[in-house]
Amino acid sequence: MTGIRRLAEALNVSIGTVSRALNGKPDVSEETRKRVMEAAAAMGYVPNQAGRSLRKGTTGVVGFMMQSGSQITGEGDVFFMSVFDGVQAVLARHQLDLVVLLCSSEEDPDAYLQRVVARGFVDALIISATKRHDHRIDYLAERKIPFIALGRSLTDVGHPWLDLDFEGMARTGVDRLVAKGHRRIGAFAPIDDTNLGFVFIDSYREALERHGIAFDPDLIFRSFPNDRGGHEIGERIAAMPPDRRPTGFILTNEMLTVGLYRGLYDCGIRPGADFAIIGRHSTNSQYLNPKLTCFYLSLRDLGIELAESLLATMPGYAEHYPLGVVRRVVPLELIEGDSDQPLSNPPV
Repeated sequence: MTGIRRLAEALNVSIGTVSRALNGKPDVSEETRKRVMEAAAAMGYVPNQAGRSLRKGTTGVVGFMMQSGSQITGEGDVFFMSVFDGVQAVLARHQLDLVVLLCSSEEDPDAYLQRVVARGFVDALIISATKRHDHRIDYLAERKIPFIALGRSLTDVGHPWLDLDFEGMARTGVDRLVAKGHRRIGAFAPIDDTNLGFVFIDSYREALERHGIAFDPDLIFRSFPNDRGGHEIGERIAAMPPDRRPTGFILTNEMLTVGLYRGLYDCGIRPGADFAIIGRHSTNSQYLNPKLTCFYLSLRDLGIELAESLLATMPGYAEHYPLGVVRRVVPLELIEGDSDQPLSNPPV
């Protein structure tokens, strides 16, 4: 006797009801679904995924594509682990699974994506690290593969996306530092053509001009987004003539902060005393001294919104998430610390 038939007999319901409950169909009551799921767990029943995939023409798997490698993630990227948790929390409601697709920093992301699609082992995709012009977006749209982007791009096919409020980070960061007497304000930008760098720097430049401060390209520091990159930025700042170096700095990447603190300390510059820093919150940044003034958002909640927004575009799940095509900038909360103290000798 097959597992699904045993479940149906034990619960005194039809095989079809059990199947629909296990597959998250909306025409099954929540009480019945709960009974089926509890009985399945008690009996150790696991659906035959290969058989389900053949019958339904789907895999029950959503892929999350991200780039890996020491230049990108350094010793580890906790950002995505929290996002994954939120994504999987939503997928589990529908008996779906998340697979992380790691594209090496040495491989072309377009070629990697094409290989993944050709193998057909995911039903939908979440892509990240969107470029200014991102060929992956056109490719997925042409093949009618459901996807959502974590990040905006000038490549726009009307697809769903979520992005962090980098404009707000620039405006708030510049306004806060200027109010504390800083006029030479440095900023981090990615070393490649990731779109967030363009979005942030454009807003940073506008914020400076609003305060009557001329944009200085020498105050834009590009590096890989990891702790080593942050340390190198600290060393480069220390090597500048005192009258040319920034007195304050805004970081858009949470992984750079620890390295920047250490790089400045190693060069005799004290964060929070000699140099003001506003960064991104992370599990590591909360242990920094002085306490980091930082931008915070719940990464798990971001993952939940990503997954729900993706499912909202898929016919089998859209009725559960009547959101339409989500295209939203996610705001961040400023948490005040002690790392962005006023300039000790502000200009007259």
